[in-house]
Amino acid sequence: MTLSPGPDGPVVSHDTDPRSPRRQAEVSGATRRRRRLLIASAALLLVAGLLVVNAQVVARQSAPAGASSTLPLAGGDIYVRQDGPAGAPPLVLIHGLASSSRAWDALVPLLTPSHRVIRIDLLGHGRSAKPAGDGYGMPEQGRRVGAVMDRLGIEHAAVIGHSTGGAVATALAEQRPELVTSLVLIDTAPRLAAAVSSGGGVGGLLYTPVVGQLLWRLRTDSLIRNAASSAFSRPGFAIPQTVVDDARGMTYHALVATTQTGDDYVNQRALPDRLAPLGKPLLVIFGQDDRRWRSSSAAEYRAVPGAKVEVLPGVGHSPIMEDPPRTAALVLAFTAGPTTTAH
Repeated sequence: MTLSPGPDGPVVSHDTDPRSPRRQAEVSGATRRRRRLLIASAALLLVAGLLVVNAQVVARQSAPAGASSTLPLAGGDIYVRQDGPAGAPPLVLIHGLASSSRAWDALVPLLTPSHRVIRIDLLGHGRSAKPAGDGYGMPEQGRRVGAVMDRLGIEHAAVIGHSTGGAVATALAEQRPELVTSLVLIDTAPRLAAAVSSGGGVGGLLYTPVVGQLLWRLRTDSLIRNAASSAFSRPGFAIPQTVVDDARGMTYHALVATTQTGDDYVNQRALPDRLAPLGKPLLVIFGQDDRRWRSSSAAEYRAVPGAKVEVLPGVGHSPIMEDPPRTAALVLAFTAGPTTTAH
């Protein structure tokens, strides 16, 4: 646009000559803006594409069993460790979500003087196989524990489960009651309503499609340690590196599948309702300061005839690591009692 003199004053005229410097500058500026918009759009599409590809890759990751002490079972090899005298009464220990048989390391030496201790890495955990398909449900995990006991020639045993491992132990007792003489559940939620509100955060985002897979890809020891901190409440307790390593060693698929199927199992029927008709001696141990499940919910297990409920002050979700002596003392007293004979 230019100004030119006229009889009544300056006249405004539009410069439409494509060869004029002003017009050429305008065209050049518009071209640059369109180019920047195209580049930005392409970059956004590329990022979105990479996120989707990452989600698919992370969700489909699998891994074989990682140790020689494994038993080949349908659906994936299972790592098994045995400690203590071969002829002693057997105890079967089942760890929780994102953990492994190493979670019991501090407790086992207190049990082996009087018991044969069998530890199992659940499918998707520790040194067991981590397939990309199915098989992570509590009933499937329970059947797998029963198959391990069959392979080892264990006709019956006291079965101890921590957290999600308690749901697996319950599933085993439902399916194979002849294998289970008694049950010990440690900080295992009776129902999902017992959850302590987490207030959202990164942990919740892990289960959001695409975003969750990206967070899993970017996980660091520091982030894992922060997420694991809610499993411990004892003042001054240092989270073992094995806790971090076990979580890092999982695949995203194994984590999500185990979480979802565990929730489904408890939602379908609360654990006290599952246990009540089985007639199995039951000991429930809960850390009073559990930051994942309300310790007051342990009282719900009193609906199981003859159940014993012990709430330990000063510890949180993981008494097996936070206070092994007190936990072992309760387990040993219970398994030595006259009520733990086979049904």
